[in-house]
Amino acid sequence: MNYQEIIDKHQHFFNTHATKEIPFRIKELKRLKNILKKNETLLYDAIYKDFKKSEFETYITELSIIYHEIDLALVKVSKWAKKKKASTGLANLPGKSYILPEPYGTVLVIGAWNYPYQLSLCPAIAAIAAGCTVVLKPSEVPSRTSAVMAELINKNFDPHFFKVVEGGVKETTELLDIKFDKIFFTGSVPVGKIVYQAAAKHLTPVTLELGGKSPAIITKDVNIDMTAKRLVWAKFLNAGQTCIAPDYVLVESSIKDKMLSSIKEHIEKSEYHVDNDNYTQIINEKNFDRLRNMINTDKVYVGGKVNKEERVIPPTVMKDVEFSDDVMQDEIFGPILPILTFDTVEEAIDKVKQLSKPLSCYVFTKSKPTRKKILNEISFGGGAINDAMMHFTEQTLPFGGVGNSGIGNYHGKYGFETFSHYKSILQKPFWIEPNFKYPPYSTRKLNFLKRFIGL
Repeated sequence: MNYQEIIDKHQHFFNTHATKEIPFRIKELKRLKNILKKNETLLYDAIYKDFKKSEFETYITELSIIYHEIDLALVKVSKWAKKKKASTGLANLPGKSYILPEPYGTVLVIGAWNYPYQLSLCPAIAAIAAGCTVVLKPSEVPSRTSAVMAELINKNFDPHFFKVVEGGVKETTELLDIKFDKIFFTGSVPVGKIVYQAAAKHLTPVTLELGGKSPAIITKDVNIDMTAKRLVWAKFLNAGQTCIAPDYVLVESSIKDKMLSSIKEHIEKSEYHVDNDNYTQIINEKNFDRLRNMINTDKVYVGGKVNKEERVIPPTVMKDVEFSDDVMQDEIFGPILPILTFDTVEEAIDKVKQLSKPLSCYVFTKSKPTRKKILNEISFGGGAINDAMMHFTEQTLPFGGVGNSGIGNYHGKYGFETFSHYKSILQKPFWIEPNFKYPPYSTRKLNFLKRFIGL
């Protein structure tokens, strides 16, 4: 496939200015929603074949989020795309200032495998809302979901506007050699660095949605049962294959045993099993082996018995974990929950800061000073107080990382902004022009400027 030819045609189509028209954007967003709605059965079947993800879980973690993102854009895109007034300083009166949002142009969206529909299509939705043309490269790891997205989009959209390109490392590398106007990548830190380096050759702006070891910090004053319930759900959704899942727990020493007991209780109540349609396989053997090697059987409190043939690792909790243990060296991205302890909040904060800035941080406490201290002293992308992962569902909140966990953000209007350049304009009339800025300069002019304009 000649990727340069594809991009050239996208750029040509963008230069017709068709995508800058709001009715065009609305029409294409509606088209996407209708296609997905009509083909939900295909989407459910494909993702189940890839890693046994149930219809229920696919809807709540993938399709519902996509539909909500489209619906919000349909309602708000006209407002987002409007010229925005800005104040004008005394030096430029009688003029006016404003900001014009304009689409970047032809963009590349590289999706991730763990939520293959949502993490591919939500950035694409934001790009379409902003008025860009989109080349979408889904992850090749869940091959059936990649194929069904390619089939539905490539058959129903103008290929010069919205095109899915399938493939692996070779195809992605070839795409990255081409100059795009914007690249949006979701995935691991090592691959994110490769994308960033490739974009730098063309000075292409990037948004990187990466990951990291997201902590959950639990103080002794919490509601233990509710904390455990929310943690267990967040950690083991999608078998822990979630970039914002709690990666490890720091619990105050005095309640460690009670917290462990409650976590075990909620795992047992949930009856996690792929046959129950409330659990998923590990995506492939490579990731299965990586996760299995993280489990220290001497520290297993719950679970630990794996099934390689089915690629299933049950919810596994490890206790008495230290920061030097293997499970704490990299992002887990699977159903293994290490439990560590602390005696003071300062100690917990210090331990978290020993690692790279995480994508998320979850603080479970009733203490306002404790909450404030942790939020002020730990840098992270986003998070929640007394809950985990649910901040992702709020479209009024920007979603993204900081440092190693990512660059830039999206969701709702923040996605529109990610794929837009904000053009600053000063407009002035012809009928008047003070002479103070023009030569010949004089002490008198300088004194006037200092006194009345403050330049």
